[in-house]
Amino acid sequence: MRYAETGFNLEVDLTKGNIERVETDPKLTELYLGGQGTAAKLFWDRVPPEVKPFDPENLLMFSAGLLHGTPVPGANRTSVNTISPATGLFGHSLMGGFFGPELKYAGYDKIIIRGKSPELVYLWIHNDKVEIRDASHLKGLGINETTKAIRQELGEPRAQVACIGPAGENRVYTASIDCGWSSAARGIGPVMGDKRLKAIAVRGTKDIYVAHPQELYEECRKMYKKINDSDGCGDWMAVDEDDSFHHNNFAWGNARTRIKNYWSAELQERWTRWKYDNMDRQMGCFACPKGCINVISWQDKPRFAYKCYGKDTYHMAAFKELDYTYGMLGKAINYGLDSYSTAQLLAFAVELYEAGILTDKDLPNFPKDSGDRILYLMEMVVHREGIGDTLAYGITKAAKMIGKGAEKYDHNTVKGFEQLPIKLGKLNPAYFLMIATAEKMAITQIEGSFPQDPLPTIEERQKFCDEWEAVPHGSKFKQYFMEWEKRNEISDDRTCEIVDWNETMHYVDDSTGLCGFVSSFRGQFGGKVAYHLNNVPKFVTLATGIEFDTDGLWEIARRNRTLIRAINNRLGLRRIHDRPPEDHWAVRDEEYEQKLLSQYYEFRGWNMDAIPTKETLYKLKLDYVADELIERGILTEDDSDKEKAL
Repeated sequence: MRYAETGFNLEVDLTKGNIERVETDPKLTELYLGGQGTAAKLFWDRVPPEVKPFDPENLLMFSAGLLHGTPVPGANRTSVNTISPATGLFGHSLMGGFFGPELKYAGYDKIIIRGKSPELVYLWIHNDKVEIRDASHLKGLGINETTKAIRQELGEPRAQVACIGPAGENRVYTASIDCGWSSAARGIGPVMGDKRLKAIAVRGTKDIYVAHPQELYEECRKMYKKINDSDGCGDWMAVDEDDSFHHNNFAWGNARTRIKNYWSAELQERWTRWKYDNMDRQMGCFACPKGCINVISWQDKPRFAYKCYGKDTYHMAAFKELDYTYGMLGKAINYGLDSYSTAQLLAFAVELYEAGILTDKDLPNFPKDSGDRILYLMEMVVHREGIGDTLAYGITKAAKMIGKGAEKYDHNTVKGFEQLPIKLGKLNPAYFLMIATAEKMAITQIEGSFPQDPLPTIEERQKFCDEWEAVPHGSKFKQYFMEWEKRNEISDDRTCEIVDWNETMHYVDDSTGLCGFVSSFRGQFGGKVAYHLNNVPKFVTLATGIEFDTDGLWEIARRNRTLIRAINNRLGLRRIHDRPPEDHWAVRDEEYEQKLLSQYYEFRGWNMDAIPTKETLYKLKLDYVADELIERGILTEDDSDKEKAL
């Protein structure tokens, strides 16, 4: 009997209209855990680099985490992967809510979608009954209307519906896939639209078996209480109305204008009143006691919900206030747009207009008001009208297509994707490495185990360390923190180790399905985080019956991270692409950055062109990867020459 996972994937070929229930190899669990880990293995095996994002052979894969559907609190993040058209690389997205656990209850660990449907369709999964159904009547509908229509049509009000809006149908590069009030963004939505798949509806009533039910239940009961009672768990932005950090430190508009000391007590009081006077409720995701999602009914606009920094993006793009975002989010979410990247894209277009690169010919009857301009541009992009057809390709590609100097306004992307628009002074070495070398699309999917900044006094640091139970491998990270005086002053070898720990915990979460707000992301803010490398092995062992320890999980995370780097290497990723935005920090030192990058590659076991070496790949049981990279001429048998890329 398989424990924690169902042992079956659902394979759907939209071109042929074929559906198969395929048994999986349990050895993959021991090597990659599940979720994005096993997804990466399948991508390596089945999507060669010759496949382009909009080719029928590109896969769109929804993966439940290994712990989804078990009693483990906070296990609810579904990974969605494809080759992203925005970057041409392995697309990484995580979606909270209920979709992944529901998929497990229906009897599947993954949905693997290939091909393209000749007409718009949706997929209906109800335990063993799986159908590809006509969706022509859903064409052009938003997320809210699509979800409601499918549930009514199926007579299943509790079905979980992951769908795209008009933005996804029209292959807008900043389109998302939404389920309830959770979304999978980062270049995923346009691939679902290209496959002519409007939605996936899932209803499951099967059991998930665990190896040690009584022991797991007792651990989960204690963890549920810990998460509920701890202020070190959950999205603090759902309840803390002081959002001075983002507004004082993040850039407004696209990514150049920073308004220092913007926040005030009067502003906070006004924004708090707007929120709570119009909030229906706060809700959480599957098996989690935290209510991180604010559900808002704003005037006559569509109802919407948000969490984290998503509430800030549109008013900061338009130089407005929170009421503007509240007026925009309902429409934007219903269209199926990622608020992180879309807001920057629209502000980018305004910047081009103000610079004279876009003109009244491109933007006829362009409004004077900054907020009306963002709305105007959103409609053009979603429906690919006029210049919106170009902007729909995202900032990097649109800038190249527009020309006339537009590329200098593409100043906040990494590997072709928009980053959080923070602008700081001196370079932070760890964040330089994480942003530059990441396979993911945002720093929030990388940072989190080690604090962002040192504390000013020894006493404060000691208190932090006394409560810091998440520290793995003895006390060395506590020592690093105790001795850390200035953000930008830390040794290179320690920086590499810190980055490794930050990434490792995220890759564990990506495979198990744990939410970063109770795990990898929250550890940087204090020692009371729920999950960490010292206790996750116990939950995985009790659920699966397979013995795991801290070192074992660390090795799996490193294997998964290295495999995804190799997938991207096969797609063309090299050292030259490992760069953060040029103006992310005001003070830069190219010589030092390249030296640090080389040291990090060596720490990782990569060559100087950012490709894992044969020795590293074999050590991580990725020999099949090494052999193919060598066969393709991407890697040599002897790749130990550390100077060849310099």
